Amino acid sequence: MTKSVLVTLDGEVHDFDAPLLHADDLAAVRGDGIFDTLLVRGGRPRKVRRHLERFANSAAAMGLDAPDLTAWDKVIDIAAEQWRDAVGDSGPEGLLRLVYSRGRESRPGSVTAYATITELPARIAQARRDGVSVVTLERGYSIDLAANAPWQLLGAKTLSYATNMAALRHATDQGFDDVIFTSAEGAVLEGPRSTVVAVYDKTLVTPPVEIGILPGTTTNAVFELAEQEGWKTETRVLLPADLIAADAVWLVSSVTLAARVTAINRYVMPDDADEHRFADLVDRAISVD
Repeated sequence: MTKSVLVTLDGEVHDFDAPLLHADDLAAVRGDGIFDTLLVRGGRPRKVRRHLERFANSAAAMGLDAPDLTAWDKVIDIAAEQWRDAVGDSGPEGLLRLVYSRGRESRPGSVTAYATITELPARIAQARRDGVSVVTLERGYSIDLAANAPWQLLGAKTLSYATNMAALRHATDQGFDDVIFTSAEGAVLEGPRSTVVAVYDKTLVTPPVEIGILPGTTTNAVFELAEQEGWKTETRVLLPADLIAADAVWLVSSVTLAARVTAINRYVMPDDADEHRFADLVDRAISVD
């Protein structure tokens, strides 16, 4: 079993199996905090700057003190060094998670902050290799909600992921691998842990963050590289029918990278003869720091 890594913000390396949180930590009792996840490949965390920028934006939305990004950068380096010592430069990929909560309920003003690295779940390799079938589920809000109710934290990566996990369990119970959320108007939003990208020939389309979805660090990197290589990119509101009409639909995330959607609500998507073209684009995008 691959060693897991745990490092607190002060740079101290901890036993991964030893207790860390207090029972009244607001991360545990209220989900009052943020997190972010990075891929570790070849022993190196990928797209650190982009993730730390999103981490800071999530903290601002939550009303947490601005994270010291220099300190977090150092913690990421320490954790990555520990991971390389355990698995080597050519070892398995890792999932690096940053966690920052408001701390203990009994000690206002305290914070809890740490980073972990663990081996990727088996589902990741399967999703990359075989793709995923998805069901569309209504998220329960309008695309106007993010602008009208910023306290809903729709653009922040918070620890309150219970609804997302419940949606994934519901999908599994119905025989699907994953979920694409839709708004009250029927607009495509995002997956519980991914961004939706539709491919039309050499045009990439993804929903705009303004409708209440998390900014996708990997999708942004992919779009930048795609534009440099002659692709066209668009950000616009999509409907499920637009996904059905696409040449291919992908769920993109920092850890899974690219999982091709093989079926939507049991409608089988046509085979994509060029599916490796997009997956290769994603791989190259995350390899450039």
